[in-house]
Parts: sequence; C-alpha cells; structure tokens
Amino acid sequence: MTRKNLLVASLLLLSSIFAAAEDGPKAKHVLLVSVDGLHALDVANYIAKNPKSALAELSRRGTTYSNARTPANSDSFPGLLALVTGGSPLSHGLFYDVSYDRSIYDPTNTTCSGAPGNMMVFDESIDVYDANNVSQNRIDVTKLPNIKDENGNCVRMYPHSALRTNTIFEAVKGAKGTTAWADKHPAYDLVNGPSGLGVDDLYTPEITNVGGLDNTGSVICTVQNDGLKVQGIINEINGLRHDGSAGTGVPTLFGMNFQGVSVGQKLEKDNSDGSCVADTTFAGQPGGYLDGAGTPTAVLKYALDQTDAALGSMIAALKTAGIYDSSLFIVTAKHGQSPINPVKTNKVGHFADVVSALPDGATNPLAQAIVTANNCATGACGFVNDDDIALIWLQDQSKTAKVAAYLNANANALSIEDVISGREMTLKFNNPNADSRTPDILVQPVYGTIYTGSTKKNAEHGGFSFADTNVGLIVSGPGFEGGVIKSPVETSQVAPTILQALGIDPSALKSVRVEKTTVLPGLGH
Repeated sequence: MTRKNLLVASLLLLSSIFAAAEDGPKAKHVLLVSVDGLHALDVANYIAKNPKSALAELSRRGTTYSNARTPANSDSFPGLLALVTGGSPLSHGLFYDVSYDRSIYDPTNTTCSGAPGNMMVFDESIDVYDANNVSQNRIDVTKLPNIKDENGNCVRMYPHSALRTNTIFEAVKGAKGTTAWADKHPAYDLVNGPSGLGVDDLYTPEITNVGGLDNTGSVICTVQNDGLKVQGIINEINGLRHDGSAGTGVPTLFGMNFQGVSVGQKLEKDNSDGSCVADTTFAGQPGGYLDGAGTPTAVLKYALDQTDAALGSMIAALKTAGIYDSSLFIVTAKHGQSPINPVKTNKVGHFADVVSALPDGATNPLAQAIVTANNCATGACGFVNDDDIALIWLQDQSKTAKVAAYLNANANALSIEDVISGREMTLKFNNPNADSRTPDILVQPVYGTIYTGSTKKNAEHGGFSFADTNVGLIVSGPGFEGGVIKSPVETSQVAPTILQALGIDPSALKSVRVEKTTVLPGLGH
C-alpha cells in the first residue's frame, strides 16, 4: 500500500470511529427498566456494598449518570413519559395519573353536553373488577372520560389517546421493529401512544385492587407482583410473549417497571393490615431509610436485593439467548422519593384541608376557591391533587393571581417553599389560560413535607425536590468503558438515545422536536 493510500485508509478509519462516537451505540435490542423510586444515591450505595451485583455489572459495562434528573414534575405518568417520549408535560400534556382537563366531560356524560371540564382519572379505579374486587387487568371503558373528537362526536378518552405526542414504541414499530412493555396498571395503555398500537405485547398486572388486595401495603407482596413482570421479560427474551405463548422473537424494544423499591421507601409499617398473607418476615417493620445518607431499612434492603436479583436474571437470560452483546440495557427510574432523611418527614394533611384550617380558611373567598376545587367530584369546578406537591386547577381562573398571593402570604403555616403561577408557570409549562391541562397553581412544599393524611406512608413523589427528581441512570452496552458522568442530564434524553441506538432518527419523536431533547452524552465507542 502506498503512503498516499495508507493515509487515505487511516483517515477513513478515523472518520468511521468519530462517526460511531457521534452516532452512539448500535444495538439490535433495547431493554428499558424503571426501578421506580431508585435514587442516584441508592445506585452508588448499592454498588459500593455489592460489587458483584447486577447493578455493578451493568455499571461496569456502561455509563452511569449520577446527576440525572426527571423533568418536573416527578409523578409516575410524566416520569415514564419522559423516558418514552423524550419530553415533559409541555409537549406530552400529562401532569399526573389523576389530573384535570378543561376540555373533557364526565364518564357518565356520554353526549358531551353542558360546560366542559372534568377530572381525568387514569389509575387503578378504571379497571374491570370481578365480584371479589380482583382486577381483570383491562380497562372498563365506561369509567373513561368523554371528549369531543375533531368531528364533534362524543367519544371515550383512553390513556393513550390523551397523549399529545408519540412514543418510542410507535417509532420502533414504524421502523418495522417489535415492542413489549409491562407496568403496574392497565392504565399504562398510555405507552401505546396516540395510535393505540405502539406496544405489541402489553402486560399490566394490577398492583392495587380497589376494595381488594393492595399489594403496595407489603414489600413482599409488591416484589411478588414485580415477579410476574420479570417472568414476562424472561419469556420475551426467549422469543415468547409475556405469558409464555408463541411469540415472534425477542422484541426490538421492551421493558418493565419495578415497584418494590418505591414501596420499600414509602411504608411507615410493612403489611400493617396483614392483608399480604405471604408477608410474615417484615410485618410491622418500618420502611424507608435509617438516615440522610441513604442507609436502607431491612424492608427497603429486601426490595433492593430482590430487584437486583431480578436484574441479574435478565442478564443471565440475555447471555443464554446469545444476545447480551447485541443489547442495550438501561436501568433508571420514573421518579425518586422524598424525603430520604426520615427526620425530615412532615405529614401535615391534605393541602385543601390545611388551607381550610387557616384562621380565615372558612371565610376567605380565596381559601374557599381552593376548598371548592378540592371538593369538586365532577364537572367544570376545578380540582386539587397533592402528594409532596399540590396541583391546583381553579374553577375561576381569573382568581389565580390573588389565590397565589394568598398562599404566599400564608406560606409558613402551609409549609410552602414555592408557589408557582403566572409568569413563573409559563417559564416551564404551557399557559393555563390556553392549555386545558396545565394547572393554574403548583405548590412545592418545604422539603420533607407531604400533603397527606395517610398513616401508611412516610415518603412520596410528584414534586420538584432533589430527592424526587435525582434518579439512578445506567446505560449499559457492549464495548463501553464503564464510567461515571456527573454533568446534569435529564431522563427525557433516554428516549432519543434509545432510538439512536436502534438506528432510528430521534427526531421521529414529536417531543424531541418540540423540546429540542438531545441524546445522552458520553456513549460513543
């Protein structure tokens, strides 16, 4: 080879290397796992104490992002949608699984008559149940809200049709790939995207049966429910459908969520009502953390250990199937949990009740605007939802500025850190006066405060705090040099990264185009 040809060949080789670095990893399969509640601190602590764990193996084989944040707010719906759309409520339009929309109608209003505006409920309450209060793992369409379609017809709004942007599952299907997902409620029909067809194999074993067994009261029952989904993943790795029936091969894109860690973090006392008959080990013991350094209680440690073991079983199945080296394995979380430090927990009661208890709460019309919205069961009268945040949709939006000022004046009594409305709201979200879904007011409480009357939980999620939003994120693939990136990233960057890894243009996602979401840094190899 002449010197000139050698130079040309060297330049071509360098060009291909740089192109690969720019394009990021290429994979035949992507396995996406959300360990709900998993903080970046949990990942660091667990790997340090368990160097032979599945999390440690995935970290060595990939890139760990220690400063990954969810887009605010951090509830399960927007948390998952960040991962599968590449966006936030700004583009996908969903703030909570139970929220409000000024353009929809009550499930019983099948003619869409009268003034629009109603709660938008997409949780366990919309399931079909049998006589024993056991979910049949499908949606009862009569429980869905109604909306006028583009032709003026009154139709049901499914979770997937409430979504204003497409998902990675739809993008993969559009590229002739196959897809699967498993999650905690049938309402996670959401991930199908507006087409309703994004997921080929959707598995949603209900974790919380209304009037029946609530698995989330026990860490062991929750882990057992997680196990159903884990077996589904193993079956899919073996080329089957989640239930073990004949499939079409390993999905191009598949994954699931774990609830065990989230429940282990939240429980004040494990299995306090004795409803989980299998749980005799931890019954009565506290969940959560022992200290602000993230040392887990026995209840939470069990959840972490069981989740790691499940991840290990997935790794083993991928290796047995001979596809570990052609698969990208991503472990992250829809949301974190707040607070980590148990001494910071401050349960003050539901937000509207705390407002009502103010000295003038029963008489001041601004306080009563919140109470009225909270007491509204159906129709165009507003709504209040709360956890470690409060979302407020007022009946009369013209009162927003005055209600916000009233809350700010009573911030100490209401344990408020920040009241977001008006111009501050529109810095991050759509204008509530133009967007039927955006709350008029968001209240972020002082860290550790939970607006709840529950005696069963000592932590929650949904808000903007660091513990809510700083989640674990490991992107693991063949040929990676393990490392940690401490620069800030968002979980919404996972979606375009997945598409790029599969050789699909990330701009296929509407949210990526609208919000200018970039792929995760540091994945070129």
